[in-house]
Amino acid sequence: MDNVKVNFKGSPVTLVGTHLQTGDKAPRFTVLDGDLQPVSLSQYKDKNLIISVFPSVDTSVCALQNIRFNKEASKLKGDVEILSISVDLPFAQKRFCAAEGIDNVHVYSDYRDLDFGMKYGFVIKELRLLARGVIVIDKKGIIRYIEYVPEIAQEPNYEAALKAVKELE
Repeated sequence: MDNVKVNFKGSPVTLVGTHLQTGDKAPRFTVLDGDLQPVSLSQYKDKNLIISVFPSVDTSVCALQNIRFNKEASKLKGDVEILSISVDLPFAQKRFCAAEGIDNVHVYSDYRDLDFGMKYGFVIKELRLLARGVIVIDKKGIIRYIEYVPEIAQEPNYEAALKAVKELE
């Protein structure tokens, strides 16, 4: 893959891993839940998915992204799940979710192996964090929408992602 550039605080940084596009088969990955247990994409094989990717729960834009998708999750049909992935330690994610009432999305950590980040091209080489973005995957495992947010300090295009998942209903 060619290195993809996004901006972090106005400076370019490099995304490494496999840069994916709409229509690609979603690669399998494994992340960790709040109890440090592995969770894989295959556990959601019969669901349409929104994967919300973000750098850290301890930043304001990331908090807004998680709060927004948690709110949107309650409006979606039962065959849609929202996964929220960062490299935050699971302990920090649990603390954040408890403090903010995040209970409609599944929050997972990619800190150990960067398995998700490398397979989906979201790893920021210079920081070992995940860039901001959103992916919609249909029940057949095909990527129907993907956004690599060009400026990490900006929120993703919620409306485009929600429209893509609603079109799968």
